[in-house]
Amino acid sequence: MPSYTAPTKDMQFLLHDVLKITGSDIDGYGELEPDFTGAILEEAGKISSEVLQPLNVVGDTEGCTLENGVVRTPTGFKDAFEKIKEGGWPGLDMPEQYGGQNMPAVIGSAVGEMFSASNQAFTMYQGLTHGAASAILAHGSDEQKNTYLPNMVSCDWTGTMNLTEPHCGTDLGLMRTKAEPQADGSYKISGQKIFISAGEHDMADNIIHLVLAKIVGGPEGIKGVSLFIVPKFLVNEDGSLGARNGVSCGKIEEKMGIHGNSTCVMNYDEATGYLLGEEHKGMRAMFTMMNEARLGVGMQGLAQADAAYQNAVEYARDRLQGRDVTGAKNPDGPADPLIVHPDIRRSLMDQKSFTEGARAFILWGATMIDRAHRNGDKDADGLVSLLTPVIKGFLTDKGYDMTVQAQQVYGGHGYIEEWGMSQFTRDARIAMIYEGANGVQALDLVGRKLAQDGGKHVMAFFDLVKSWIKETAGQDESYDRDFLEPLKAASKDLQAAGMYFMQNGMKNPNNALAGSTDFMHMFGHVCLGLMWARMARASLDAMAAGASDAAFHETKLATGRYYMARQLPATALHLARIQTGADTVMALDAVNF
Repeated sequence: MPSYTAPTKDMQFLLHDVLKITGSDIDGYGELEPDFTGAILEEAGKISSEVLQPLNVVGDTEGCTLENGVVRTPTGFKDAFEKIKEGGWPGLDMPEQYGGQNMPAVIGSAVGEMFSASNQAFTMYQGLTHGAASAILAHGSDEQKNTYLPNMVSCDWTGTMNLTEPHCGTDLGLMRTKAEPQADGSYKISGQKIFISAGEHDMADNIIHLVLAKIVGGPEGIKGVSLFIVPKFLVNEDGSLGARNGVSCGKIEEKMGIHGNSTCVMNYDEATGYLLGEEHKGMRAMFTMMNEARLGVGMQGLAQADAAYQNAVEYARDRLQGRDVTGAKNPDGPADPLIVHPDIRRSLMDQKSFTEGARAFILWGATMIDRAHRNGDKDADGLVSLLTPVIKGFLTDKGYDMTVQAQQVYGGHGYIEEWGMSQFTRDARIAMIYEGANGVQALDLVGRKLAQDGGKHVMAFFDLVKSWIKETAGQDESYDRDFLEPLKAASKDLQAAGMYFMQNGMKNPNNALAGSTDFMHMFGHVCLGLMWARMARASLDAMAAGASDAAFHETKLATGRYYMARQLPATALHLARIQTGADTVMALDAVNF
């Protein structure tokens, strides 16, 4: 059975040596001393490895069952959910006013990675609740906040998001779910939603559905979409639960992975709903939840990759296969361990350099969220908005690839369920699809985010890279050669791609859109390159200051050099593809495929 060890040491290094959170001017960061964050991370890591991880295979093999309209979660899930609630983990970074602990998002992100790596399907129950609560917090009335948030922050009640319908996924303007106004100000919601994660289950007293629907008589298409709060049980004025609402689970989807999460078809039969936000402005409110979810899904890509990598390393150390071509490393045994072979090393270094770079990227992104929300910094908000499709799309594409590489280390055993490696691959696969398929993320990046606010935010990103190179150059010749020069070359490739879009995209938009996925991956590589340059500088500075754990920093530097030499040059390939334009992509008529 696979195991999981929380990467608390690496997280502490990122928080305090790389991001230097304690010295930041972000509101609340001054309290995040190493001993304080270390205690939080250690406790979260303990829960991850001792409570959640053992249930991962249970959820995968048992799945969820639907009995008389009630979904039963896998054995042990309910008890684990109670432990998560008792520890206050669902409200870690939620407002104290509603029962949360008001921690910064950067701490919530670190904890979220550990929980997702140990049991993604389980963690989705509270993760979706957090997103729904965030939407109510941002767009709800005081009455709605007071009615729903205390119980959602504690996870006594959980939450969902209901967008997709059988005939429409990304194109939400085609939805048919309708909302009929009532005399008391409520609405009757009727329609069917599919792929609803945690739509029905037995771990909470109530489930608060956020449902997109069209108010009868409203505008056509996406302009007529509104967002509604539709509780499973109606809530009385005194806060107690009332009658069962007209919402039910029609079936549980049979899926490739995340079997422990109940992915439901939800039927709304004149269910009572309450408008959240403004009429016909539902997408604005829903995007609060969707953008948070997209960042969380990017983190899932990293989490599954890291869990898979940890097990692949252990297997490669233990499994005896063949001899090292340079001479036996285990002369007293029948063969050498797998890890001596260069191609196995290549695979493991791919995985290690990705997961550590992605972790830095996620936590850096969380600091931007904190700066935007806690300090009211609009520039930080614009930058994280630009990077959201990169975090979601690039990290889940590459995260899935890394789980496949980890599985490959096992050879045939990786394909056999008893070793547990296939679950990481199957669970990681959904992250490339939900919360906006990755092709849509790439279109959003190229079609909307690059030009947002006149291109201000992408220029700010390039300035960040240039400033880092300028500020750190000349201190160490090997650092300049191994980290700054590759970063500079990759950044120039990214800028050249952006220039190509500007020069060719206006006259033929397909020239830009045909290269959108390549551009998203280019952007992701440059972001990880920047993170590795920052981590390498932090490790060099720590070693110069006489750090006690020199081996940790030497390992960090070696891993970073690998990424800069073996992964970052992929930007040149992506640029070459982009510059071919759309002609070869669009050459065939539809009938010729």
